[in-house]
Amino acid sequence: MLSNFLKIAWRSLWRNKIFSLINVMGLATGMAACLLILQYVNFKLSYDRFHNNADHIYRVINDRYQEGKRIQHGAMTYSAVGKALNDDFEEVIGNTRVRPGKEKIVRYRDRKLTEQRVLYADDSFLSIFTFPLIAGDASSALADPYGLILSETLAAKLFPAESSDFQRLIGKVLFLDRDPTPYRITGISRDTPSNSHLRFHLLVSYATLYKGMGTDGNSRWAAAEHSFTASDFWHYIQLKPGTDPKALETKLRAFSERHFQGSKVSGSLEEFYLQPLTDAHLYSNFDYEIGETGNAVAVWSLFAIALLIILVAWVNYVNLSIAGSLKRAKEVGVRKVAGATGGQLVRQFLTESILVNMAAFLMAVLLVVILQDTYNRLIQHPLSFSLLIPKESGGLGMTFGFVFLLISGMLVSGIYPALRLLSIKPATILKGKPTASPTGAGFRKALIVGQFAVATALISSSFIMQRQMEFMMEEDLGLNIDQVLIINPPRLTGWDSTYVKRVNSFISEIEQFTSVKQATTSWRVPGDELDRDYNVRRQGDDANKRHTTRIMGVSEGFTDLYGIGLMAGRTFRPSDFSTDWHDLHHIILNRTSASVLGFPTPEAAIGKKIMIHDKEWDIIGVVADFHQKSLHHPIEPTLLIPEYNENSFVSVKVDTRNITATISAIKEKYEEFFPGNLFDHYFLDNKFQSQYSNDRLFGDISGIFSGLAIVIACLGLLGLSLFDTARRNKEIGIRKVLGATVPSIVIMLLKDVFGLVIIAFLIATPIAWYCTDHWLRDFAFRIEAEWWIFALAGLSTAIIALLTVCFQSVKTALMNPVKSLRSE
Repeated sequence: MLSNFLKIAWRSLWRNKIFSLINVMGLATGMAACLLILQYVNFKLSYDRFHNNADHIYRVINDRYQEGKRIQHGAMTYSAVGKALNDDFEEVIGNTRVRPGKEKIVRYRDRKLTEQRVLYADDSFLSIFTFPLIAGDASSALADPYGLILSETLAAKLFPAESSDFQRLIGKVLFLDRDPTPYRITGISRDTPSNSHLRFHLLVSYATLYKGMGTDGNSRWAAAEHSFTASDFWHYIQLKPGTDPKALETKLRAFSERHFQGSKVSGSLEEFYLQPLTDAHLYSNFDYEIGETGNAVAVWSLFAIALLIILVAWVNYVNLSIAGSLKRAKEVGVRKVAGATGGQLVRQFLTESILVNMAAFLMAVLLVVILQDTYNRLIQHPLSFSLLIPKESGGLGMTFGFVFLLISGMLVSGIYPALRLLSIKPATILKGKPTASPTGAGFRKALIVGQFAVATALISSSFIMQRQMEFMMEEDLGLNIDQVLIINPPRLTGWDSTYVKRVNSFISEIEQFTSVKQATTSWRVPGDELDRDYNVRRQGDDANKRHTTRIMGVSEGFTDLYGIGLMAGRTFRPSDFSTDWHDLHHIILNRTSASVLGFPTPEAAIGKKIMIHDKEWDIIGVVADFHQKSLHHPIEPTLLIPEYNENSFVSVKVDTRNITATISAIKEKYEEFFPGNLFDHYFLDNKFQSQYSNDRLFGDISGIFSGLAIVIACLGLLGLSLFDTARRNKEIGIRKVLGATVPSIVIMLLKDVFGLVIIAFLIATPIAWYCTDHWLRDFAFRIEAEWWIFALAGLSTAIIALLTVCFQSVKTALMNPVKSLRSE
């Protein structure tokens, strides 16, 4: 019996080759798109789930309030918090602290490497997290000062000859930056997985921060051991199994009141929260984020797109199956008269459905294999089919969901057309009476409307995303980052009485190059997170009336190089600078900080004094607001002070016409003034725009797959157009004999499609507006979702849909009516 079903199914599919091809292509495209998107979604959802204790590890998050206003929403807090939580609450069974280190130059004999991924970590770090060691003892590797763990990649770079036996590296000595103290290798770790929000190549013992002694014999950072006033630390705690984290959170307000004294720090209220480790990547809109972050809205939106695409593909198939089954009405009528049961007919249609779906699935797998490398380059991650069946929780559920959808699609697309035909009496079929009921036609039209509503909503959303990306690329930042070369600090050159003179001489020398327009230094560069000061006020104001501002040290010419507008006063002069902190007293405010401090106009601030803690500063200038970070973030009050720093970056405005020769000449001068240092550099615009990498990726992926959704919908529309025109051949022939023109017939065939697309547009527009408005809320500076964008999306969909059926409509209208009437 099964072989008979298979033979009949194959003959039916082969007899209707065009319908079968459209069905398979539509389903395969939808399945392939769904599989590709699910790879990425599963990858994002798998972040940090590889840790053995992932479900019991939480980050400590804190909000800081000043005068009732939240001034910080941060992942960074005080060095004593983790231990205090461990001591105060029996629910906490472990804690560890980490602190990111600045970029380090790692030295081993004559080898020097720049390493950016540096973490200082407690000795409990490797017991809380699952970062296995290839060599060394995890229980003691981070116990002593000046102990460090290298990743296998960094170890292989530093010791290529020993890369086959990392155990031989244990005990070897390295040096970091210009620190003369030897650091001992205590372990070699496997490279951190790509789905870890904590990434490191160099893991230094946390004890080095507070137990290690500097060159002056004093502790490097005593506050790192136990302090509720120094807040440059990140804490992770492990909870006892069965603990309700929300219940523990309710106790943290009393914990804050017990340990934290805001008057000693910033006059602020501190509130602590717990964030599950597995949320740290996708749900992290925090200040001073330590790890690699993503966007949960974008990921779940892509998941929704995957479901919608596969839904559009199966709706296509069901619609075409219903339409195609009506052509087989006589076959079903004869079978029923000959004694075929309803069950046999259902199994026959189900066999055909399984064949089509399996063929589509195999083609989808082939498409994914072919497109995988290209897709990975777009995603910038090595994705594969293995992500659809991950060991960690989360992804496996989606895989089962996809299989469930596949089986459901087979059953619905096979059983529903069969039941439709079984409901028609054999006598009606064999007498040649119409078998397509108004209800069935209405259902097919509803399915088409649903398809195009989905496609129109996706295209509208893609247009909005593209507009927002263009806005971010073109919006005036208040500063000019084009053609700015950034040179990293000379970390091997120590601060001494000649340091400032050496930096200024280097700048003067390179400014002599015709291809260098200007150079300056600053603590940070645009795109970096600036330091905050929580104790800023106008002179004469109550000591408790404090404000929070960002602060950055810059050298002469900073505002000129970046084109930051001067609104009042003047910029810095050489006489404003001093190597003695006590001699510094001139300061520049941005417009927002002037307003926050109560100055009605920029001019009103000039000559006035402000206090930063107990130090007095004279306001000499007010500059226009500028975007220090991406347009996701609001402009904050910012202060500029005239100070050099041994960790300052050098910004060089260059002519890019002969950039290779220019960089080579700058490098030569750099090595002359800072011998032994590595000349690390990059272009600022590239780094600044990298802040939008997640947004750009989301826009690209959603745009590509939205286009696929419309292609799939149009495939179904094409199939239905072929069926509809074939069904109406006799009617069209009669109309032509009675004098109907070709244009009138084409319009008659197209108007139904146009009407369905209009209904789809009316359904899709409010849905698309709601979704895009929710996405745009993540940006402090954003476009408005204007009506014409949705109208353009609807018009585009309508044109594509009409062009899809236009060819077949014109072909049918041009057909000789004699042929269609003779066939009847």
